Amino acid sequence: MSEYILEMNNISKEFPGVKALSNVNFKVKKGEIHCLVGENGAGKSTLMKVLSGVYPYGNYTGDIVYEGKVQQFNEISDSVKVGIGIIYQELALFPDLTVYENIFAGNEQKKGPFVDWNKTIVQATELLQKVKLRVTPETLIKELGVGKQQLVEIAKALSKDVNLLILDEPTAALNEDDSENLLVLLKELKEQGISCIMISHKLKEVINIADKVTVLRDGQTICTLDASEGEVSENVIIKNMVGRDIEDIYPKRPDKKIGETILELSDWTAYDSQLGRNVVKNVKLEVKKGEIIGIAGLMGSGRTELALSIFGNPKNYKIQGNMKMFGEKKVLKHTSEAIKAGIAYVTEDRKGDGLFLLQDIKSNVSAAHLKGISTKGILNLNEEVKVGTTYKDSLYIKASSLEQIVGKLSGGNQQKVSLGKWLFTGPKILILDEPTRGIDVGAKFEIYTIMNELINEGMSIIMISSELGEVLGMSDRVYVMAEGSVKGELTMEEATQETIMELATQ
Repeated sequence: MSEYILEMNNISKEFPGVKALSNVNFKVKKGEIHCLVGENGAGKSTLMKVLSGVYPYGNYTGDIVYEGKVQQFNEISDSVKVGIGIIYQELALFPDLTVYENIFAGNEQKKGPFVDWNKTIVQATELLQKVKLRVTPETLIKELGVGKQQLVEIAKALSKDVNLLILDEPTAALNEDDSENLLVLLKELKEQGISCIMISHKLKEVINIADKVTVLRDGQTICTLDASEGEVSENVIIKNMVGRDIEDIYPKRPDKKIGETILELSDWTAYDSQLGRNVVKNVKLEVKKGEIIGIAGLMGSGRTELALSIFGNPKNYKIQGNMKMFGEKKVLKHTSEAIKAGIAYVTEDRKGDGLFLLQDIKSNVSAAHLKGISTKGILNLNEEVKVGTTYKDSLYIKASSLEQIVGKLSGGNQQKVSLGKWLFTGPKILILDEPTRGIDVGAKFEIYTIMNELINEGMSIIMISSELGEVLGMSDRVYVMAEGSVKGELTMEEATQETIMELATQ
């Protein structure tokens, strides 16, 4: 028997005008955690879709050898039958169904022609214990946080007797605690003989968990690194991912020019009538010209709610407290008023709220400020092209043309389009909510560089981030939130991962 549970040999896959994979070779040993890394567009997800049957046999060239046999998967169910399970970044659960119904959806436990609900609940309970999720099987999915939903997805995969588990960016939407719990679970599954393939942009997690790391770049296998040989390090991974050294992922600003206070909040409270509670509580905060303010905290701490309450209150919270901009009291009742006042907000959910995925680049860039390309209410399409070209060039958006559909861009380039859309409004204060979520290290570096350029031009940035390295690497000051309140303000001399987490868990 081969020591490898999986061998993908000389896999090539083409789309119209694009060669997504070119003779990729990828091997996974039995009982190992193998991380697959690379920049957005490198071919990672495409390779896994070939493996899982999303792209059926005949749509690619090369061989998939699983447990010693050449496989020809024509659909996802074919890969599931042999013991391969895949969990995508966007979870595929039914929010209004129970945990046990979700775990066995499409894999119902039957007694004759009928579903055996007693057996279903008993087996769901065993699977929940296996993934260390302490909820009752009768709990509705919508009552669970994202981290717990991720565990339900893993339980669902384990219900089908998987031997190889594929996870695509499993911690992208998780906070630090949930991420750590998930990594511990993967290590325990490894001890039980389950092999794992994990796609991730979070290199510290990759280094923490991987037995092997395979790097893809431009649809080709660059190298496979062995942790047991000491080959897995952040610098080595980055160099192979981007084809060059990035000595400091957080570019420095040698000439900081921090000016006067331009935004002040005091006794700032936001009440969510749907939840029946305050989601922001008595916040005091100030932002100065030419600085990056980091907002840290665990998921659910009120960071996004604070941002939305500042940005014209699109959720219609009941607002109390005072806001001043440039020393003058402001009451912003709509996002249009916030934009006019010089505030812009780049959402954490670029696909759901930030972009029109079926429209092209130029349409997206101009969407938040159509008046800027209109004369007497009529759009000037030539101006739209000029504006689109300006931001495509200045933000280094990699695309074949301005007419390229945004939904087909990589995550990093989508984020740049979202950024361009709001820069076109001419903001003085830019709120960035999870600005680098789900994008690769090369694109992160480009986003950070753009942030520094904007700051040097006199803009101010409020950056919400769940990545403590990002908060520490890019901020001038840090506010830490928990349960809707600011628990502390830290200078960069005071801020460490330990001090931030201590405040975030108060």
